[in-house]
Amino acid sequence: MRLGTPRDPGLTLVLILLTCGIYYLYFIYVTSEETSEFLGERDLSPGVEVLLSVLTCGLYNIYWDYKIGKRVAEMCGRVGLPVTDNAVLYLILDLVGFGGFGSLGLINPVLQQDSLNRVWRAATTGPPPDPGAWPPPPTGTSTPRQPRPSRP
Repeated sequence: MRLGTPRDPGLTLVLILLTCGIYYLYFIYVTSEETSEFLGERDLSPGVEVLLSVLTCGLYNIYWDYKIGKRVAEMCGRVGLPVTDNAVLYLILDLVGFGGFGSLGLINPVLQQDSLNRVWRAATTGPPPDPGAWPPPPTGTSTPRQPRPSRP
């Protein structure tokens, strides 16, 4: 299991916009490679995925976003994070974006990179503690608080 590189999700969006989408092809390549290596499975080579994206004028990206959503959900489970499957959300954002309501599909790489960053962080430091867990896990070597004596 090889870990990917954390990247700034906001910078990802800026680079996609500044390069008129060329950075998105790089994002597809790198994300496909990192998720494949982390999961230990090779579906299609990252180069073929970029080629399919170009040859289909971006229509393959709809499927790719859905597939990455499923992969990231599986990766979350492997590192102990709560499994959040955003595949359908990515699909809806892509379809609404193609439907003339703007480029909502541009939000997908930001969400995907944020999810991947959480996976990479959890894989190196362990999952964050459950905020709803009770009693809270012990921290340090402090002794538990004693109840105050009641006043007469």
